[in-house]
Amino acid sequence: MKNNKHLGIKLWIILSGLIVIGLVLFIISFIFSKGLSSISFNFIFDRPKGMPLGMKGGVFPAIVGSFYFTLIASCFASFIAIAVAVYIKFYCNNEKISTLVHVVVQSIAGIPSIILGLFGYTFLVVYLKLGISLLAGGLTLGIMIFPFIEVRIEKIIDEVDEGIINSSYALGMSKSYTFLKLILPICLSDMLGTIALAAGLAMGAAAPIIFTGGVVNAPVPKDILSPAMALPYHLYILIGEGISIDKAYETACVLLFLLILLNIIVIFIDVFRRVE
Repeated sequence: MKNNKHLGIKLWIILSGLIVIGLVLFIISFIFSKGLSSISFNFIFDRPKGMPLGMKGGVFPAIVGSFYFTLIASCFASFIAIAVAVYIKFYCNNEKISTLVHVVVQSIAGIPSIILGLFGYTFLVVYLKLGISLLAGGLTLGIMIFPFIEVRIEKIIDEVDEGIINSSYALGMSKSYTFLKLILPICLSDMLGTIALAAGLAMGAAAPIIFTGGVVNAPVPKDILSPAMALPYHLYILIGEGISIDKAYETACVLLFLLILLNIIVIFIDVFRRVE
């Protein structure tokens, strides 16, 4: 009887895994089959052209803009998330404060991305007078991915053998020394993998930058206070305005390729960690 129950659970797990893998492969193959054959050198390295804008030309400014948005978001979110995680795990001795921090992090994770975009516009663009810019858009994306990074870094630190930490304290080492010299080298590859996954989440988000940093047409940004194009926003415009479904598929292929590349980086980081 027990074996039959276990068999049912195993079949359920295998079937669920196959369904997920099948759906992912179907989505990727469908997007690539629709747009990969039309992608050219000019499409990758040219700017949008035509009337309406986007009927012709390429997406190079959007690729560069997406990279800058993602870089700013990843740096900002990682800096704050690592600090919060380290505080909770090493310095916070008050359970009420720890619970409050976790409630705040979980609440931020539950905020719809479009509302984050509205907050970014109201606070960053208008109140702080950053304007529609890479900085405003990147910071808004950073707020979006902050909970993703913070929760996972806490779990990564939790997985470190407590004996290492206690031994360091027993030898008179400070908490900062213990983290920087012992914990960080052990967790670094996992942390980088988490940040890379969060970067993929930021790169594919359109709603937070619609009001804060993304524009329909802009050259390659010269500084962080310049507005910029972004691949997900450009894709949204192409489909939402009915400009060109072919260009939309080509743009989706480029975006999907970049996201797959980020995931490959995560895999290599994990493999490198295991080899070490």
